[in-house]
Amino acid sequence: MPQIKDHYLARAMKKILDPSRVIEDDLERTIYSCDSSFLSAQSRYLPDIVLLPRSTREVSEIMIFAFENSIPVTPRGAGSGETCGCVPAKGGIVMDLSTWNTVEEVDAQNMQAMVRPGVVHSRLNEHLGRFGLFFPPDPGSTRMCTIGGMVANNSSGMRAVKYGTTEQYILGLEVVLPSGEIIITGGKNCRSLKNVSGINLTKLFVGSEGTLGVITQIRLRVWPRPRARGIAMASFDKLEQAPVAVLDVYKAGILPSGIEILDQSAIRAINLYRPEINLPSCEAILLFEVDGNPASVHWEGEQIAEIMRKQPARVEWSTDPQRMAALWQGRSVVAAAAARLRPDGTRVFAGEDICIPLNKVAESLRIIKSLGEEYQIQVVAYGHIGDGNIHTALVINPDNPDEVDRLGKLVDKIHRLAIDLGGTTTGEHGVGMVRSAYSLLEHGNTLEQMRIVKTALDPKGIMNPGKIY
Repeated sequence: MPQIKDHYLARAMKKILDPSRVIEDDLERTIYSCDSSFLSAQSRYLPDIVLLPRSTREVSEIMIFAFENSIPVTPRGAGSGETCGCVPAKGGIVMDLSTWNTVEEVDAQNMQAMVRPGVVHSRLNEHLGRFGLFFPPDPGSTRMCTIGGMVANNSSGMRAVKYGTTEQYILGLEVVLPSGEIIITGGKNCRSLKNVSGINLTKLFVGSEGTLGVITQIRLRVWPRPRARGIAMASFDKLEQAPVAVLDVYKAGILPSGIEILDQSAIRAINLYRPEINLPSCEAILLFEVDGNPASVHWEGEQIAEIMRKQPARVEWSTDPQRMAALWQGRSVVAAAAARLRPDGTRVFAGEDICIPLNKVAESLRIIKSLGEEYQIQVVAYGHIGDGNIHTALVINPDNPDEVDRLGKLVDKIHRLAIDLGGTTTGEHGVGMVRSAYSLLEHGNTLEQMRIVKTALDPKGIMNPGKIY
């Protein structure tokens, strides 16, 4: 792509935005050269300029200039992603949408809300709580991640078992195309909850990781906030018992809001990090969360506890808020706790998001453990077992070149294992740059059809280049 001198680009952008929202400083631009991924820590991707638009008109004018001059544009939210999805692989413009964080409207009568892309997930739910509503998808980074980023990556998280992924709640989008044209998907004046009129372009942009356009407003569906919640914790002496227990719960006609698994390494890490949690020593722990009205929560919780005891498993059930918080705390700290298994180690994000068939969860965890031993790398496994989404926290010394090399080989094996077992390289974190090498292996000739769609909407290839394809 042709290079435009930085000073010329900055002058042009200051005609569109207030100069205070045009970032040229070298140090500040460096902040935008990485996300949470290990890949971005190894190779920094510096943008030529960072822009903070706060209106659809500003975004459109930026895109018109970028399109005319073939300048790469990378949309960015909170930068909490783990795949190099929001880093400027080809330089150019980073469009930081995180400060555009207003809830434009809560249409409680029609069970929907209109929000700008920079709204943080937890703050949206705090706002919706005033109306007795909530936005169900629940990523672990709720206090950091933005709704725009969740839409771009089709995020899900711990409650996807019952409530599904982000795409199921997106009714319509306002999008600025690479050419600068503004479109509204889902009907330009529509406020209905169902719409099958025309090709579903909304679904096309959800999960596109910023490669097709810039999302500037989101019309999302919201649900009534559950009146009650309960949590069951079951511990198993054998890892293989845990997936069987999950399937038994499903067979009983019970759909928990969340089902999480902690393997032996995760349990040990949590107990080292927070000894007061004192999780039982075993090969696997399952956490079942149920929500709804008080009577149904009580009945489902008792049923889950009874099913667990047939495995056999040691089980605890509680609806007490303090006890629930204590039980859930173990799962919430595991990502931070992983590094405690190795005093000189750092937890890195690489190969952390495979998703596999439910009946192969135990097999995959056993294989991943053996691969960790083969490459002499500490692996801590946990995740959303209810939908087969397994996270592997890898702990290494990033200053050791030999260890980094072994990490790369292990990560490759983990990704290929997921595909071999009939799964996918990513269940919720996205492809970005980290997993793009596996796209052809996973999708075959369908990948070419993705490229055709990409080229149709972005003929100059300026939207978040270097990602997915």
